[in-house]
Amino acid sequence: MKKGDLRRLIVTAALILPFLGFTGCERIKEVYGGITKTAEAAPEPVYAVHTMAAPQGAIMDYLALAGDVTATSTVDAYPDAAGKVTKILVSIGSRVNRGDSIAEVDPSRPGMEFVPSVVKAPVSGTIVALPAQLGMTVSQAVPLARIAGGSGLEIRIYVAERFISRVSLRQPCEITLDAWPGEVFKGQVSQISPVVDPSSRTMEARITVDNSGSRLKAGMFAKVKIITEQKSNIVKIPASALIQRFGDNYVFVARADPANAGAFIAEKRIVVPGIIIDGVMEVQNGLSPGEDVVISGQGLLEDGSKINIVDRAPPLS
Repeated sequence: MKKGDLRRLIVTAALILPFLGFTGCERIKEVYGGITKTAEAAPEPVYAVHTMAAPQGAIMDYLALAGDVTATSTVDAYPDAAGKVTKILVSIGSRVNRGDSIAEVDPSRPGMEFVPSVVKAPVSGTIVALPAQLGMTVSQAVPLARIAGGSGLEIRIYVAERFISRVSLRQPCEITLDAWPGEVFKGQVSQISPVVDPSSRTMEARITVDNSGSRLKAGMFAKVKIITEQKSNIVKIPASALIQRFGDNYVFVARADPANAGAFIAEKRIVVPGIIIDGVMEVQNGLSPGEDVVISGQGLLEDGSKINIVDRAPPLS
């Protein structure tokens, strides 16, 4: 190569190099030995995402506890005399009326024979427990049977001391039982103990439950959600859709690409999050009902990124 040709090549390269950084989607000119070639720049990436329309509805905060289903009122039946239980005339689940015979106790002693003492039901109701057994020696302080005096049921729960401030009378409750999977029974807080147990640091509370259909039975184990806060007509989205970076809380909303019909771009939207319950987040500001929010694949997005919506999940209930 001649000296003059080499000098012209150096000058030409010095003029072209500053423009090589502006690649974008434009064509780039490359110069090799005085020959100009044209190369296509890499296309802008398109990100696959999943979206969901943000619904407007209710969200509830709750306190999850558990307890046993018991009868609202029970009465114990005691013998009038000490002795040996010789007859038990009822079984658990038996329905009795006031004055019906429940058991017989023989108060006889060696060398002394007495007429058996009949134990009678003090109230009408259902036998829910029989502490006494046939042949057992009992005193007047030992109950022979426990009678549930009414058809009403309640759930006894024990609230940890740190949660006492969140519980109050007449709070609504949702109750689930293993015996009836998938069903939710309604109830409310009916009684709250005025004292805290110093040994367990818990407070007893009682939940009345709607037992229409008599499907709940005393002795069942129940899971209780005490609704401590309820908000309606709020916008809610999956909490996983929220991105928190550099002090900002934001989500991405799918928008139609104005430069390409049928395509979508991601719009960064600053939001104000509210309470988060079971993975569902309240959005207090920054999002309107029905907007298409990116719920998966948003980690690499920037404002204006091109996106491909591969799935639209059903709105939250």
